[in-house]
Amino acid sequence: MRRMRAAWRDHLYKVIFEAETPTGKAFDVVLLVAIVASVVVVMLDSVESIHAEYRTAFDVVEWIFTGLFTAEYVLRLVTAHYPRRYARSFFGVIDLAAVLPTYLEILFPGVVSLLAIRVLRLLRIFRVFKLGRYLGEMNVLTTALRGSRRKVTVFLGTILCIVVIMGALMFLIEGPENGFTSIPVAMYWAIVTMTTVGYGDIAPQTVAGQILASAVMIIGYSIIAVPTGIVTAEITQAARRPANTHTCPACFSEGHAKGARYCRDCGEEFPRGHTLSDQS
Repeated sequence: MRRMRAAWRDHLYKVIFEAETPTGKAFDVVLLVAIVASVVVVMLDSVESIHAEYRTAFDVVEWIFTGLFTAEYVLRLVTAHYPRRYARSFFGVIDLAAVLPTYLEILFPGVVSLLAIRVLRLLRIFRVFKLGRYLGEMNVLTTALRGSRRKVTVFLGTILCIVVIMGALMFLIEGPENGFTSIPVAMYWAIVTMTTVGYGDIAPQTVAGQILASAVMIIGYSIIAVPTGIVTAEITQAARRPANTHTCPACFSEGHAKGARYCRDCGEEFPRGHTLSDQS
């Protein structure tokens, strides 16, 4: 009896969390259509004229979607090897947030019209994040971002140092009389100028300040391509690594190389029957 139950959970796990089997792919397609449809409903419901005319229909459709996604969430908890880890994972939180707003309306019917509740309802739009599970390119992008995070962190740290130095210099040159009332305000100006946004709400008035501003602008143009080059190089390397939709049963990360026996993120050993070479 236990073996039958374990086999049932294992099969359902492959259907829900993976997309290497025909049933898993079919589940993904159906779920994908439901996600897109639910997002469309939320978008249409935000239009006041459409909401006033089809409010009841939208409520019924939303409860149908809420029921479907609630059942999906429960099944993921039941079939996951580590339910608590799934509940605390990124997509686990998103799955829960996708259904909570509708239930909150029942508990707090008098505050539906409040702005905070309307913003909370917009959390249902995060269901679209699940689209990344079914696009092979998402695995490449995720791997590239993970591989470049240290380089990007160093780059951002360098930019922060430049912003602090330029902000302090501009504060000393211009001073409060020209709008630079503090170093943080001058740092805000440096960020706006360096990113080429150029709001124009604060501008240097002295010749020395304008020279410094010109230097900040040139620095901004010269560093724009740096993070792009870092991520592009990582994407090129990640694209060369064959990957599939196999999901780690411990941390639920995807995109492992074919033939892998351990998760690249948490080190969990894949159960027998889940070897990636058997799912190609």
